Amino acid sequence: MLTPYAAHFDAPAGYLDFARFGPPSRDAVAATARAVEASARATHTTVDELMRAEETARDAAARLAGADAAHTVLLPNASTGLFHAALGLQHGTVLAPRGDFPSNQYPWRRAAELGRAVPRWLEPAPGGGVTPGLVRAALTDDVVALSVSAVDFRTGFRADLAALREVIGPDRLLVVDAIQAFGAAELPWQAADVVIAGGQKWLRAGWSTGFATLSDRALESLQPVLTGWTGVADAGVFDGVEHPPAPDARRWSITNLSPVTAASFAAALDLVERYGVEAIENAIGVRVAELADTVEEFGGRVLSPADPARRAGILSFTVPGHDPAAVARALRGEGVTPTVRADSLRLSPHASTPAEAVERVAAALASVQGARRAG
Repeated sequence: MLTPYAAHFDAPAGYLDFARFGPPSRDAVAATARAVEASARATHTTVDELMRAEETARDAAARLAGADAAHTVLLPNASTGLFHAALGLQHGTVLAPRGDFPSNQYPWRRAAELGRAVPRWLEPAPGGGVTPGLVRAALTDDVVALSVSAVDFRTGFRADLAALREVIGPDRLLVVDAIQAFGAAELPWQAADVVIAGGQKWLRAGWSTGFATLSDRALESLQPVLTGWTGVADAGVFDGVEHPPAPDARRWSITNLSPVTAASFAAALDLVERYGVEAIENAIGVRVAELADTVEEFGGRVLSPADPARRAGILSFTVPGHDPAAVARALRGEGVTPTVRADSLRLSPHASTPAEAVERVAAALASVQGARRAG
């Protein structure tokens, strides 16, 4: 556990579902409350003052992604960014994994229905993810982009973004859904042309927060189909004529976002910057390794990659001979919150997760197996 970082949070010790939702810090909760309270007493300066949080959050997200403000835009969620990217490609084929989270599939399906880019579905090996070899075998001249998740939501498989960039070359777009990695895993984000993340999971910023970064290549090649009135040049000039899209990442803006959620996002990003992604990732890695050992000790089968370098903060597993729902009941009985799938369970700790969580998982699995932990 990263103790100074953990002191900012109130999540229960057994909460192991950060890949689904990350309970926000007291800092984010307080920032949200201050923004709402200020809006309740609005004066002629309130709206402009509250909206400064968007700039603060955007700048922090840009720094963490290795980008700058001109190449970064805040979004209400990751799906909005993925639709921007999918509809922005006018033609060609996009490689995307069939088993990816649905938010990284429907935008490409809708784009194809509208006569734009067409998805070609990759078939990763069971338990694996999108590898350079898989992409290389699928490349043809008509491929214009590769869309991947930085970390697979099922197994925690960590994509090798630098190697994927090398395989597809400099002229194709690399679109990355970073929601299961950003702020909790160090990846070479600059290898991607589009990086999109929601803030409600590992960033612990609450719902309706997120951002995207766009490379120069992305700004040049993606048509701004969904640009709204806040994404154009001279957005504050209401003259009744159409304005051209903004020259930078602001062109992905549709309308004003909530300054309340922007305040929460800014507070959450500040914590990540303050303690550092490397320290957060290391603390998560320790807990994942401990959980993997515990699962195997009690007869479980780990589905996530065995190599720590190839997995991020997710540990998926089964207990052979036992229904995942029954195992979930045992875990909840010990105060553990897992993600429950029809065929498996998923544990996802954070840097604030104490060692007690591992002991709770051990007690639950021991009860399932009717065993007592040795020692």
